[in-house]
Amino acid sequence: MRSGAKVAVVGGVFVLVAGGLGYGAYEVLLGGDGAGGTRTVAESSKVRTGPPDKKEVQETAKDFLAAWASGDAPAAALLTNDEAASEPLLAGYAAEAHVTKAVITPGPAVGTKVPYTVKATVSHGSVTKPWAYSSELTVVRGLTTGKALVDWQPTVIHPQLTEGATLRTGESSTAAIEAVDHDGKVLDKETYPSLGPILDSLREKYGDKAGGTPGVETWIEPADEQLPDTTLLTLAKGKPGKLRTTLDADAQAAAEKAVKQYSGASVVAVKPSTGAIRAVANNPATGFNAAMQGKQAPGSTMKIVTAAMLMEKGLVSADSPVECPKEATWQSRTFHNLGHFELPPTDTFTTSFARSCNTAFIKLIDDTEDDTALAKEARDVFGIGLNWQTGVVSYDGSVPEESGGAAAEQYIGQGTVQMNALTIASVTATARTGTFQQPVLVPRSLDGRQLATASRSLSPDVTRQLTGMMRATASWGTGKSAMASVGGDKGAKTGSAEVDGQSTSNSWFTGFSNDLAAAAVVQSGGHGGDAAGPVVAAVLRAGS
Repeated sequence: MRSGAKVAVVGGVFVLVAGGLGYGAYEVLLGGDGAGGTRTVAESSKVRTGPPDKKEVQETAKDFLAAWASGDAPAAALLTNDEAASEPLLAGYAAEAHVTKAVITPGPAVGTKVPYTVKATVSHGSVTKPWAYSSELTVVRGLTTGKALVDWQPTVIHPQLTEGATLRTGESSTAAIEAVDHDGKVLDKETYPSLGPILDSLREKYGDKAGGTPGVETWIEPADEQLPDTTLLTLAKGKPGKLRTTLDADAQAAAEKAVKQYSGASVVAVKPSTGAIRAVANNPATGFNAAMQGKQAPGSTMKIVTAAMLMEKGLVSADSPVECPKEATWQSRTFHNLGHFELPPTDTFTTSFARSCNTAFIKLIDDTEDDTALAKEARDVFGIGLNWQTGVVSYDGSVPEESGGAAAEQYIGQGTVQMNALTIASVTATARTGTFQQPVLVPRSLDGRQLATASRSLSPDVTRQLTGMMRATASWGTGKSAMASVGGDKGAKTGSAEVDGQSTSNSWFTGFSNDLAAAAVVQSGGHGGDAAGPVVAAVLRAGS
Protein backbone atom coordinates (compact mmCIF):
# COMPACT_ATOMS: atom_id res chain seq x y z
CA MET A 1 0.00 0.00 0.00
CA ARG A 2 1.14 3.55 -0.65
CA SER A 3 0.13 6.95 0.64
CA GLY A 4 -0.72 10.11 -1.28
CA ALA A 5 -3.06 13.02 -0.55
CA LYS A 6 -6.10 13.44 -2.79
CA VAL A 7 -5.78 16.82 -4.45
CA ALA A 8 -8.58 18.25 -6.63
CA VAL A 9 -7.46 19.43 -10.03
CA VAL A 10 -7.88 23.18 -10.49
CA GLY A 11 -7.60 24.69 -13.91
CA GLY A 12 -6.74 21.41 -15.60
CA VAL A 13 -7.64 20.94 -19.24
CA PHE A 14 -8.88 17.66 -20.71
CA VAL A 15 -8.94 17.49 -24.47
CA LEU A 16 -10.52 14.96 -26.83
CA VAL A 17 -8.70 15.08 -30.15
CA ALA A 18 -10.44 14.08 -33.39
CA GLY A 19 -9.25 10.74 -34.73
CA GLY A 20 -10.40 7.93 -36.94
CA LEU A 21 -13.99 8.30 -35.75
CA GLY A 22 -14.19 11.69 -37.42
CA TYR A 23 -15.36 13.60 -34.35
CA GLY A 24 -14.60 17.16 -33.40
CA ALA A 25 -12.26 18.25 -30.62
CA TYR A 26 -13.46 18.92 -27.09
CA GLU A 27 -11.81 21.22 -24.61
CA VAL A 28 -13.30 21.87 -21.19
CA LEU A 29 -11.76 23.67 -18.21
CA LEU A 30 -12.25 21.82 -14.93
CA GLY A 31 -13.73 23.43 -11.87
CA GLY A 32 -12.32 23.03 -8.40
CA ASP A 33 -14.12 19.73 -7.87
CA GLY A 34 -12.66 18.18 -11.01
CA ALA A 35 -15.99 18.07 -12.88
CA GLY A 36 -16.85 19.80 -16.15
CA GLY A 37 -19.95 21.86 -16.65
CA THR A 38 -21.71 20.00 -19.45
CA ARG A 39 -22.82 16.47 -20.16
CA THR A 40 -22.87 14.86 -23.57
CA VAL A 41 -25.23 11.98 -22.86
CA ALA A 42 -27.27 11.09 -25.93
CA GLU A 43 -30.84 10.19 -25.05
CA SER A 44 -33.16 8.18 -27.20
CA SER A 45 -36.80 7.49 -26.55
CA LYS A 46 -36.81 4.43 -28.76
CA VAL A 47 -35.80 1.15 -27.12
CA ARG A 48 -33.68 -0.87 -29.52
CA THR A 49 -32.50 -4.46 -29.52
CA GLY A 50 -29.65 -6.41 -31.10
CA PRO A 51 -26.00 -5.42 -31.39
CA PRO A 52 -25.20 -1.70 -31.71
CA ASP A 53 -24.80 -0.53 -35.30
CA LYS A 54 -21.88 1.46 -36.63
CA LYS A 55 -23.49 4.82 -35.97
CA GLU A 56 -24.34 3.89 -32.38
CA VAL A 57 -20.80 2.67 -31.75
CA GLN A 58 -19.40 5.94 -33.07
CA GLU A 59 -21.79 8.19 -31.17
CA THR A 60 -21.50 6.30 -27.88
CA ALA A 61 -17.71 6.22 -28.03
CA LYS A 62 -17.62 9.92 -28.93
CA ASP A 63 -19.93 10.95 -26.11
CA PHE A 64 -18.16 8.78 -23.52
CA LEU A 65 -14.64 9.88 -24.46
CA ALA A 66 -15.76 13.52 -24.57
CA ALA A 67 -17.30 13.28 -21.10
CA TRP A 68 -14.26 11.48 -19.71
CA ALA A 69 -11.87 13.95 -21.36
CA SER A 70 -13.82 16.88 -19.93
CA GLY A 71 -13.58 15.44 -16.43
CA ASP A 72 -17.35 14.93 -16.19
CA ALA A 73 -17.27 11.55 -14.45
CA PRO A 74 -21.05 11.36 -13.77
CA ALA A 75 -21.87 11.97 -17.44
CA ALA A 76 -19.28 9.44 -18.60
CA ALA A 77 -20.54 6.88 -16.10
CA LEU A 78 -24.10 7.23 -17.40
CA LEU A 79 -22.82 6.12 -20.79
CA THR A 80 -21.60 2.79 -19.37
CA ASN A 81 -23.51 -0.33 -18.39
CA ASP A 82 -22.21 -0.08 -14.79
CA GLU A 83 -22.59 3.47 -13.52
CA ALA A 84 -21.84 2.56 -9.88
CA ALA A 85 -18.51 0.87 -10.64
CA SER A 86 -17.31 3.25 -13.34
CA GLU A 87 -17.91 6.66 -11.75
CA PRO A 88 -15.38 6.34 -8.87
CA LEU A 89 -12.61 5.29 -11.26
CA LEU A 90 -13.46 8.00 -13.78
CA ALA A 91 -13.55 10.64 -11.04
CA GLY A 92 -10.34 9.28 -9.53
CA TYR A 93 -8.50 9.84 -12.80
CA ALA A 94 -8.10 13.47 -11.78
CA ALA A 95 -8.59 13.34 -8.02
CA GLU A 96 -6.40 10.34 -7.17
CA ALA A 97 -4.21 9.76 -10.22
CA HIS A 98 -3.60 13.55 -10.43
CA VAL A 99 -4.04 13.68 -14.20
CA THR A 100 -4.25 17.39 -15.01
CA LYS A 101 -4.53 17.11 -18.77
CA ALA A 102 -5.48 14.29 -21.11
CA VAL A 103 -5.56 14.17 -24.88
CA ILE A 104 -7.65 11.18 -25.96
CA THR A 105 -7.41 10.23 -29.62
CA PRO A 106 -9.87 7.57 -30.83
CA GLY A 107 -9.00 5.32 -33.72
CA PRO A 108 -11.32 3.69 -36.29
CA ALA A 109 -13.91 1.36 -34.79
CA VAL A 110 -13.42 -2.36 -35.40
CA GLY A 111 -16.88 -3.79 -35.07
CA THR A 112 -18.05 -2.72 -31.63
CA LYS A 113 -14.53 -2.02 -30.34
CA VAL A 114 -12.98 1.45 -30.41
CA PRO A 115 -9.23 1.80 -29.72
CA TYR A 116 -7.77 5.05 -28.47
CA THR A 117 -4.53 6.58 -27.29
CA VAL A 118 -4.18 8.72 -24.20
CA LYS A 119 -1.52 11.38 -23.86
CA ALA A 120 -1.82 12.72 -20.35
CA THR A 121 -0.01 15.03 -17.98
CA VAL A 122 0.35 13.91 -14.37
CA SER A 123 1.14 16.49 -11.69
CA HIS A 124 1.93 16.06 -8.01
CA GLY A 125 3.14 19.06 -6.03
CA SER A 126 5.74 20.78 -8.15
CA VAL A 127 6.44 17.69 -10.25
CA THR A 128 4.84 17.22 -13.68
CA LYS A 129 5.43 14.50 -16.23
CA PRO A 130 3.83 13.29 -19.50
CA TRP A 131 2.20 9.86 -19.59
CA ALA A 132 1.09 8.02 -22.71
CA TYR A 133 -0.65 4.68 -23.25
CA SER A 134 -3.28 2.96 -25.40
CA SER A 135 -6.49 1.12 -24.57
CA GLU A 136 -9.89 0.31 -26.05
CA LEU A 137 -13.56 0.19 -25.21
CA THR A 138 -16.44 -1.97 -26.41
CA VAL A 139 -19.98 -0.73 -27.08
CA VAL A 140 -22.84 -3.06 -26.14
CA ARG A 141 -26.63 -2.88 -26.00
CA GLY A 142 -28.00 -2.03 -22.56
CA LEU A 143 -30.02 -4.96 -21.24
CA THR A 144 -32.86 -2.87 -19.80
CA THR A 145 -32.69 0.48 -21.61
CA GLY A 146 -31.84 -0.73 -25.10
CA LYS A 147 -29.31 2.10 -25.33
CA ALA A 148 -25.85 1.65 -26.78
CA LEU A 149 -23.48 1.80 -23.80
CA VAL A 150 -19.79 1.35 -23.06
CA ASP A 151 -19.22 -2.12 -21.63
CA TRP A 152 -17.56 -1.12 -18.39
CA GLN A 153 -14.23 -2.69 -17.56
CA PRO A 154 -11.45 -1.08 -15.48
CA THR A 155 -9.21 -1.50 -18.55
CA VAL A 156 -11.15 1.35 -20.18
CA ILE A 157 -9.20 3.67 -17.86
CA HIS A 158 -5.88 1.84 -18.26
CA PRO A 159 -5.11 -1.56 -19.85
CA GLN A 160 -3.46 -2.88 -16.67
CA LEU A 161 -6.18 -1.80 -14.27
CA THR A 162 -7.97 -4.80 -12.72
CA GLU A 163 -11.25 -5.29 -10.87
CA GLY A 164 -11.21 -3.47 -7.54
CA ALA A 165 -7.84 -1.83 -8.19
CA THR A 166 -7.22 1.92 -7.92
CA LEU A 167 -5.07 4.29 -9.93
CA ARG A 168 -3.04 6.60 -7.69
CA THR A 169 -0.24 9.14 -7.80
CA GLY A 170 1.82 10.14 -4.78
CA GLU A 171 4.93 9.53 -2.77
CA SER A 172 5.70 5.83 -2.68
CA SER A 173 5.64 4.15 0.72
CA THR A 174 8.57 1.94 -0.22
CA ALA A 175 11.78 3.08 -1.82
CA ALA A 176 12.77 1.88 -5.24
CA ILE A 177 15.31 -0.91 -5.44
CA GLU A 178 18.18 -1.60 -7.76
CA ALA A 179 18.11 -5.36 -7.96
CA VAL A 180 21.39 -7.04 -8.86
CA ASP A 181 22.34 -10.63 -9.53
CA HIS A 182 24.72 -12.66 -7.36
CA ASP A 183 27.68 -11.04 -9.15
CA GLY A 184 26.36 -7.48 -8.86
CA LYS A 185 24.98 -7.11 -12.41
CA VAL A 186 21.90 -4.87 -12.54
CA LEU A 187 18.55 -6.57 -13.21
CA ASP A 188 15.76 -4.40 -14.65
CA LYS A 189 12.32 -4.93 -16.18
CA GLU A 190 13.32 -3.58 -19.58
CA THR A 191 16.17 -6.04 -20.08
CA TYR A 192 14.51 -8.94 -18.27
CA PRO A 193 10.71 -8.50 -18.70
CA SER A 194 9.82 -11.70 -16.82
CA LEU A 195 11.32 -10.17 -13.69
CA GLY A 196 8.79 -7.30 -13.73
CA PRO A 197 6.28 -8.84 -11.29
CA ILE A 198 9.11 -10.30 -9.22
CA LEU A 199 10.94 -6.99 -8.89
CA ASP A 200 7.67 -5.30 -7.88
CA SER A 201 7.22 -7.93 -5.16
CA LEU A 202 10.81 -7.59 -3.98
CA ARG A 203 10.45 -3.84 -3.75
CA GLU A 204 7.20 -4.14 -1.79
CA LYS A 205 8.75 -6.58 0.66
CA TYR A 206 12.35 -5.40 0.95
CA GLY A 207 12.34 -1.75 -0.22
CA ASP A 208 12.60 -0.46 3.33
CA LYS A 209 15.53 -2.80 4.04
CA ALA A 210 17.60 -1.87 0.99
CA GLY A 211 18.58 1.63 2.14
CA GLY A 212 16.85 3.77 -0.51
CA THR A 213 14.53 6.80 -0.33
CA PRO A 214 11.01 6.99 -1.90
CA GLY A 215 10.10 8.92 -5.03
CA VAL A 216 6.85 10.17 -6.60
CA GLU A 217 5.02 7.70 -8.83
CA THR A 218 1.77 6.78 -10.52
CA TRP A 219 0.78 3.24 -9.67
CA ILE A 220 -2.00 0.65 -9.65
CA GLU A 221 -2.99 -0.35 -6.13
CA PRO A 222 -4.60 -3.82 -6.33
CA ALA A 223 -7.71 -4.80 -4.39
CA ASP A 224 -5.77 -7.59 -2.70
CA GLU A 225 -3.40 -5.96 -0.20
CA GLN A 226 -1.16 -9.03 -0.35
CA LEU A 227 -0.31 -8.26 -3.99
CA PRO A 228 2.34 -5.69 -4.93
CA ASP A 229 1.55 -2.32 -6.48
CA THR A 230 2.34 -1.91 -10.17
CA THR A 231 4.29 1.25 -10.99
CA LEU A 232 3.17 2.86 -14.26
CA LEU A 233 5.05 6.18 -14.21
CA THR A 234 7.90 7.67 -12.20
CA LEU A 235 7.51 11.43 -11.78
CA ALA A 236 10.48 11.88 -9.49
CA LYS A 237 13.02 9.23 -8.72
CA GLY A 238 13.93 8.49 -5.16
CA LYS A 239 17.24 6.97 -4.29
CA PRO A 240 17.03 3.23 -5.02
CA GLY A 241 18.51 0.83 -2.53
CA LYS A 242 20.64 -2.03 -3.78
CA LEU A 243 19.10 -5.48 -3.34
CA ARG A 244 21.24 -8.50 -4.10
CA THR A 245 19.40 -11.53 -5.43
CA THR A 246 20.51 -15.09 -6.16
CA LEU A 247 19.74 -14.70 -9.88
CA ASP A 248 22.36 -15.00 -12.60
CA ALA A 249 22.13 -12.38 -15.36
CA ASP A 250 23.42 -14.72 -18.08
CA ALA A 251 21.06 -17.55 -17.15
CA GLN A 252 18.18 -15.07 -16.87
CA ALA A 253 18.89 -13.61 -20.31
CA ALA A 254 18.94 -17.12 -21.80
CA ALA A 255 15.69 -17.99 -20.02
CA GLU A 256 13.97 -14.84 -21.32
CA LYS A 257 15.02 -15.64 -24.88
CA ALA A 258 14.11 -19.32 -24.63
CA VAL A 259 10.53 -18.88 -23.40
CA LYS A 260 9.78 -16.44 -26.22
CA GLN A 261 9.78 -19.41 -28.60
CA TYR A 262 6.57 -20.79 -27.09
CA SER A 263 3.37 -19.22 -25.84
CA GLY A 264 2.59 -20.41 -22.33
CA ALA A 265 6.18 -21.33 -21.47
CA SER A 266 7.78 -21.09 -18.02
CA VAL A 267 11.26 -22.02 -16.78
CA VAL A 268 13.21 -21.91 -13.51
CA ALA A 269 16.85 -22.73 -12.82
CA VAL A 270 18.19 -23.64 -9.36
CA LYS A 271 21.71 -24.26 -8.00
CA PRO A 272 21.51 -27.75 -6.39
CA SER A 273 24.30 -27.19 -3.85
CA THR A 274 22.67 -24.11 -2.30
CA GLY A 275 19.07 -23.77 -3.55
CA ALA A 276 19.88 -20.38 -5.12
CA ILE A 277 17.39 -19.56 -7.88
CA ARG A 278 19.41 -18.55 -10.94
CA ALA A 279 16.64 -17.77 -13.47
CA VAL A 280 12.86 -17.34 -13.67
CA ALA A 281 11.08 -16.61 -16.95
CA ASN A 282 7.54 -16.71 -18.33
CA ASN A 283 5.81 -16.11 -21.64
CA PRO A 284 3.75 -13.98 -21.36
CA ALA A 285 6.24 -12.05 -19.26
CA THR A 286 3.85 -9.80 -17.33
CA GLY A 287 1.21 -10.66 -14.77
CA PHE A 288 0.96 -14.09 -13.19
CA ASN A 289 4.30 -15.68 -12.33
CA ALA A 290 3.39 -19.18 -13.55
CA ALA A 291 6.96 -20.43 -13.17
CA MET A 292 6.80 -20.03 -9.38
CA GLN A 293 3.07 -19.96 -8.66
CA GLY A 294 1.56 -22.34 -11.21
CA LYS A 295 -0.31 -25.49 -10.19
CA GLN A 296 -0.31 -28.27 -12.78
CA ALA A 297 0.23 -31.99 -13.14
CA PRO A 298 3.92 -32.46 -14.09
CA GLY A 299 3.63 -35.68 -16.06
CA SER A 300 6.56 -38.06 -16.11
CA THR A 301 8.99 -35.61 -14.52
CA MET A 302 7.35 -36.84 -11.30
CA LYS A 303 8.94 -40.25 -11.94
CA ILE A 304 12.12 -38.84 -10.38
CA VAL A 305 10.32 -38.82 -7.02
CA THR A 306 8.57 -42.13 -7.71
CA ALA A 307 11.82 -43.84 -8.69
CA ALA A 308 13.52 -42.55 -5.54
CA MET A 309 10.69 -43.93 -3.40
CA LEU A 310 10.77 -47.35 -5.10
CA MET A 311 14.55 -47.63 -4.75
CA GLU A 312 14.53 -46.44 -1.13
CA LYS A 313 12.03 -49.19 -0.33
CA GLY A 314 14.32 -51.74 -1.97
CA LEU A 315 11.63 -52.75 -4.47
CA VAL A 316 13.81 -52.11 -7.48
CA SER A 317 17.29 -50.92 -8.42
CA ALA A 318 18.59 -49.13 -11.47
CA ASP A 319 19.89 -52.42 -12.90
CA SER A 320 16.87 -54.58 -12.03
CA PRO A 321 14.86 -56.04 -14.91
CA VAL A 322 11.26 -54.74 -14.89
CA GLU A 323 8.18 -55.33 -17.02
CA CYS A 324 7.12 -52.61 -19.44
CA PRO A 325 4.01 -53.85 -21.28
CA LYS A 326 1.93 -51.71 -23.64
CA GLU A 327 -0.80 -51.41 -20.99
CA ALA A 328 -1.21 -52.02 -17.28
CA THR A 329 -4.37 -52.02 -15.16
CA TRP A 330 -4.56 -51.01 -11.53
CA GLN A 331 -7.86 -51.14 -9.65
CA SER A 332 -9.94 -50.96 -12.85
CA ARG A 333 -7.89 -48.07 -14.31
CA THR A 334 -5.89 -48.83 -17.43
CA PHE A 335 -2.62 -47.01 -18.12
CA HIS A 336 -0.62 -47.10 -21.33
CA ASN A 337 2.67 -45.84 -22.69
CA LEU A 338 2.99 -43.02 -25.20
CA GLY A 339 2.32 -44.60 -28.58
CA HIS A 340 1.57 -47.91 -26.78
CA PHE A 341 5.23 -48.99 -26.93
CA GLU A 342 6.57 -51.91 -24.90
CA LEU A 343 10.03 -53.06 -23.84
CA PRO A 344 11.52 -56.55 -23.51
CA PRO A 345 11.08 -58.01 -19.98
CA THR A 346 14.85 -58.27 -19.65
CA ASP A 347 15.31 -54.48 -19.91
CA THR A 348 16.29 -52.68 -16.73
CA PHE A 349 14.54 -50.09 -14.62
CA THR A 350 17.02 -47.55 -16.02
CA THR A 351 15.73 -48.28 -19.52
CA SER A 352 12.10 -47.87 -18.43
CA PHE A 353 13.00 -44.57 -16.74
CA ALA A 354 15.02 -43.30 -19.71
CA ARG A 355 12.29 -44.32 -22.19
CA SER A 356 9.56 -42.99 -19.83
CA CYS A 357 7.63 -46.22 -19.53
CA ASN A 358 4.46 -45.56 -17.55
CA THR A 359 3.45 -49.18 -17.14
CA ALA A 360 6.73 -50.17 -15.47
CA PHE A 361 5.92 -47.81 -12.62
CA ILE A 362 2.27 -48.87 -12.42
CA LYS A 363 3.27 -52.57 -12.26
CA LEU A 364 5.34 -51.86 -9.12
CA ILE A 365 2.49 -50.33 -7.11
CA ASP A 366 1.43 -53.64 -5.56
CA ASP A 367 4.84 -54.05 -3.98
CA THR A 368 4.78 -50.74 -2.10
CA GLU A 369 1.94 -51.86 0.22
CA ASP A 370 1.38 -48.21 1.10
CA ASP A 371 -0.69 -45.89 -1.10
CA THR A 372 0.69 -42.85 0.76
CA ALA A 373 4.35 -43.72 0.18
CA LEU A 374 4.78 -41.28 -2.71
CA ALA A 375 3.26 -38.36 -0.79
CA LYS A 376 5.61 -39.07 2.12
CA GLU A 377 8.64 -39.31 -0.19
CA ALA A 378 7.77 -36.00 -1.85
CA ARG A 379 7.43 -34.24 1.50
CA ASP A 380 10.11 -35.89 3.62
CA VAL A 381 12.90 -36.05 1.02
CA PHE A 382 12.08 -33.51 -1.70
CA GLY A 383 10.53 -30.82 0.51
CA ILE A 384 7.28 -30.60 -1.45
CA GLY A 385 4.52 -28.77 0.42
CA LEU A 386 6.73 -27.45 3.24
CA ASN A 387 5.83 -23.73 2.97
CA TRP A 388 8.91 -22.47 1.16
CA GLN A 389 10.09 -18.95 1.91
CA THR A 390 11.72 -18.01 -1.40
CA GLY A 391 11.52 -14.24 -0.85
CA VAL A 392 8.45 -13.75 -3.08
CA VAL A 393 5.09 -15.49 -3.33
CA SER A 394 5.58 -19.04 -4.58
CA TYR A 395 3.76 -22.38 -4.60
CA ASP A 396 5.78 -25.28 -3.23
CA GLY A 397 3.82 -28.14 -4.78
CA SER A 398 1.37 -30.72 -3.54
CA VAL A 399 1.24 -34.51 -3.53
CA PRO A 400 -1.84 -35.37 -1.44
CA GLU A 401 -2.13 -38.75 0.23
CA GLU A 402 -4.38 -40.80 -2.06
CA SER A 403 -5.51 -44.39 -2.41
CA GLY A 404 -6.41 -46.79 -5.19
CA GLY A 405 -6.43 -45.51 -8.75
CA ALA A 406 -5.81 -41.91 -7.68
CA ALA A 407 -2.56 -42.99 -6.03
CA ALA A 408 -1.56 -44.84 -9.22
CA GLU A 409 -2.06 -41.68 -11.29
CA GLN A 410 0.35 -39.86 -9.00
CA TYR A 411 3.15 -42.33 -9.79
CA ILE A 412 3.33 -40.94 -13.33
CA GLY A 413 2.66 -37.30 -12.44
CA GLN A 414 -1.05 -37.17 -13.22
CA GLY A 415 -4.18 -36.88 -11.08
CA THR A 416 -3.89 -34.76 -7.97
CA VAL A 417 -0.16 -33.97 -8.17
CA GLN A 418 0.34 -30.20 -8.53
CA MET A 419 3.70 -28.70 -9.49
CA ASN A 420 5.33 -25.86 -11.41
CA ALA A 421 8.71 -25.18 -13.01
CA LEU A 422 10.18 -24.12 -9.63
CA THR A 423 9.19 -27.27 -7.77
CA ILE A 424 10.32 -29.63 -10.52
CA ALA A 425 13.64 -27.78 -10.83
CA SER A 426 14.01 -28.28 -7.07
CA VAL A 427 13.16 -31.99 -7.41
CA THR A 428 15.99 -32.35 -9.92
CA ALA A 429 18.32 -30.33 -7.70
CA THR A 430 17.54 -32.66 -4.79
CA ALA A 431 18.08 -35.74 -6.96
CA ARG A 432 21.43 -34.28 -8.04
CA THR A 433 22.83 -33.94 -4.50
CA GLY A 434 20.56 -36.18 -2.45
CA THR A 435 19.62 -33.34 -0.08
CA PHE A 436 16.81 -30.79 -0.38
CA GLN A 437 17.94 -27.16 -0.32
CA GLN A 438 14.95 -24.85 -0.24
CA PRO A 439 15.06 -22.55 -3.31
CA VAL A 440 15.62 -18.87 -2.51
CA LEU A 441 15.50 -15.70 -4.61
CA VAL A 442 17.09 -13.44 -1.99
CA PRO A 443 19.56 -14.50 0.69
CA ARG A 444 18.13 -15.58 4.05
CA SER A 445 20.52 -13.12 5.70
CA LEU A 446 18.43 -10.23 4.34
CA ASP A 447 15.53 -10.85 6.72
CA GLY A 448 16.36 -13.92 8.77
CA ARG A 449 13.29 -15.82 7.54
CA GLN A 450 12.98 -19.51 8.37
CA LEU A 451 13.67 -21.77 5.39
CA ALA A 452 11.96 -25.12 4.91
CA THR A 453 14.00 -28.23 5.63
CA ALA A 454 13.24 -31.81 4.64
CA SER A 455 13.28 -34.45 7.37
CA ARG A 456 15.88 -36.64 5.65
CA SER A 457 18.19 -37.00 2.64
CA LEU A 458 18.45 -39.74 0.06
CA SER A 459 21.07 -42.36 0.78
CA PRO A 460 24.30 -42.01 -1.25
CA ASP A 461 23.46 -45.28 -3.05
CA VAL A 462 19.98 -44.15 -4.14
CA THR A 463 21.34 -40.74 -5.12
CA ARG A 464 23.97 -42.43 -7.29
CA GLN A 465 21.39 -44.66 -8.99
CA LEU A 466 18.88 -41.85 -9.52
CA THR A 467 21.37 -39.48 -11.11
CA GLY A 468 22.70 -42.37 -13.20
CA MET A 469 19.20 -42.96 -14.58
CA MET A 470 18.86 -39.27 -15.37
CA ARG A 471 22.24 -39.33 -17.13
CA ALA A 472 20.99 -42.23 -19.23
CA THR A 473 17.87 -40.24 -20.17
CA ALA A 474 20.06 -37.37 -21.37
CA SER A 475 22.55 -39.61 -23.17
CA TRP A 476 20.34 -42.08 -25.05
CA GLY A 477 16.79 -41.80 -23.68
CA THR A 478 13.91 -39.42 -24.36
CA GLY A 479 16.04 -36.40 -23.42
CA LYS A 480 18.90 -37.13 -25.83
CA SER A 481 17.95 -34.69 -28.57
CA ALA A 482 17.20 -31.76 -26.28
CA MET A 483 20.34 -32.26 -24.18
CA ALA A 484 22.74 -32.88 -27.07
CA SER A 485 23.98 -29.28 -26.96
CA VAL A 486 24.49 -29.26 -23.18
CA GLY A 487 27.94 -30.00 -21.83
CA GLY A 488 29.27 -31.12 -18.48
CA ASP A 489 27.91 -33.81 -16.21
CA LYS A 490 24.30 -33.87 -17.37
CA GLY A 491 21.02 -35.66 -16.77
CA ALA A 492 17.35 -35.21 -17.65
CA LYS A 493 13.76 -36.39 -17.45
CA THR A 494 10.95 -35.72 -19.92
CA GLY A 495 7.24 -35.43 -19.23
CA SER A 496 3.95 -35.08 -21.09
CA ALA A 497 0.99 -34.18 -18.89
CA GLU A 498 -2.52 -34.84 -20.16
CA VAL A 499 -5.01 -32.10 -19.28
CA ASP A 500 -8.78 -32.37 -19.51
CA GLY A 501 -10.12 -30.28 -22.37
CA GLN A 502 -6.77 -30.06 -24.15
CA SER A 503 -6.16 -31.99 -27.35
CA THR A 504 -2.40 -31.73 -26.88
CA SER A 505 -0.60 -32.53 -23.64
CA ASN A 506 1.56 -30.04 -21.73
CA SER A 507 5.27 -30.41 -22.40
CA TRP A 508 7.53 -30.83 -19.34
CA PHE A 509 11.29 -31.23 -19.16
CA THR A 510 13.86 -31.07 -16.40
CA GLY A 511 17.59 -31.54 -16.41
CA PHE A 512 20.89 -30.73 -14.76
CA SER A 513 24.37 -29.82 -15.91
CA ASN A 514 27.10 -29.70 -13.29
CA ASP A 515 25.76 -27.54 -10.41
CA LEU A 516 22.68 -26.18 -12.17
CA ALA A 517 19.22 -27.75 -12.45
CA ALA A 518 16.35 -26.39 -14.54
CA ALA A 519 12.77 -27.27 -15.37
CA ALA A 520 10.30 -25.94 -17.93
CA VAL A 521 6.69 -26.41 -18.93
CA VAL A 522 5.07 -25.37 -22.21
CA GLN A 523 1.28 -25.34 -22.35
CA SER A 524 -0.02 -27.69 -25.07
CA GLY A 525 3.58 -28.23 -26.14
CA GLY A 526 3.27 -31.99 -26.64
CA HIS A 527 6.18 -34.29 -25.87
CA GLY A 528 8.56 -33.01 -23.21
CA GLY A 529 11.64 -33.17 -25.38
CA ASP A 530 10.05 -31.23 -28.23
CA ALA A 531 9.12 -27.92 -26.59
CA ALA A 532 10.17 -27.71 -22.93
CA GLY A 533 13.43 -29.56 -23.62
CA PRO A 534 15.05 -26.84 -25.76
CA VAL A 535 14.04 -24.21 -23.17
CA VAL A 536 15.81 -26.08 -20.37
CA ALA A 537 18.85 -26.78 -22.55
CA ALA A 538 19.26 -23.10 -23.40
CA VAL A 539 19.29 -22.14 -19.72
CA LEU A 540 21.69 -24.93 -18.76
CA ARG A 541 24.11 -23.92 -21.51
CA ALA A 542 24.16 -20.33 -20.28
CA GLY A 543 24.34 -20.93 -16.57
CA SER A 544 26.33 -24.09 -15.94
